[in-house]
Amino acid sequence: MEENYVVSDLPANPTMAQLKIHKEKKTRKSKAKACLYVVVSNTIFTRIMNLESAKGIWDYLKKEYQGNERTKNMQVLNLGSVWERVQTAFLKNFILFC
Repeated sequence: MEENYVVSDLPANPTMAQLKIHKEKKTRKSKAKACLYVVVSNTIFTRIMNLESAKGIWDYLKKEYQGNERTKNMQVLNLGSVWERVQTAFLKNFILFC
């Protein structure tokens, strides 16, 4: 996500190598955006869907969720509550099967 390049148009009579490179660059950009779209929640998706490039999306997510001290503390608290729910569910299931 470090580069934001423009895929230039093909020349009039492109060679096979030029066609291959052009296709790879277009595909790479599309795959990067698709991967970023898939891993975010629906709420975040609506925020980033209008951004033009994968680099733009990445920069937005990085800026938004880089994590100051408050964000990190909230993540630790959330992780603790998730862990408690998992333990409780595990114990309930364990007791049912014993």
